[in-house]
Amino acid sequence: MRKAPRQQRSRVTVDVIVEAATRVLARRGWARFTTNEIAAVAGVSVGSLYQYFPNKLAIAEAIRQRHLDEVLVALSGAGDDNEAIPLDQRAARFAGGVIAAHSVDEALHRVLLDEVPLVARSSYAEFEAEYQRRYRALIAASASGAAGDDETAARVLSSAVEGVVHAAAHRGDLGLPALRSELVRLILAYLRDRQQAA
Repeated sequence: MRKAPRQQRSRVTVDVIVEAATRVLARRGWARFTTNEIAAVAGVSVGSLYQYFPNKLAIAEAIRQRHLDEVLVALSGAGDDNEAIPLDQRAARFAGGVIAAHSVDEALHRVLLDEVPLVARSSYAEFEAEYQRRYRALIAASASGAAGDDETAARVLSSAVEGVVHAAAHRGDLGLPALRSELVRLILAYLRDRQQAA
């Protein structure tokens, strides 16, 4: 972002631009995603858009950041780290949260995954650290004295879940009940195997 919005009116303008850009990107794809169309859909001048975003990639990054924030919010619904809930229920909440975060706008998610260039930024490091913390909490909640490297286990489980969810999003299968139940089975199988290895 070129200029951080300080006043309420400026924040509203940025939100309107990002919301409009989200709709345009999902509908038109990266190749036909233009600042002129974003400004027209947002009802702002192109000059106002450029006041906050230097180019379309910066706008796409703002969209991606919102998506990453939604993922973390959805995963927080899996249960507090200290909440005593059965493993089956915790895994179901976790799978449901991941699926919900990626189901908000499947067309947009496909464009973000397949078309928009990824820009290295520190916010991804922050997101990744928090994202992995959520998986480590899931691993720790199921450990029951299991021996092993929770950090590595969290990375393995997150990679497996991401692979399933991203492939399903690409195919448009996220809404299938069977997908959710199979994802829960995958999570539980991994966690229970670690318990038995203790």
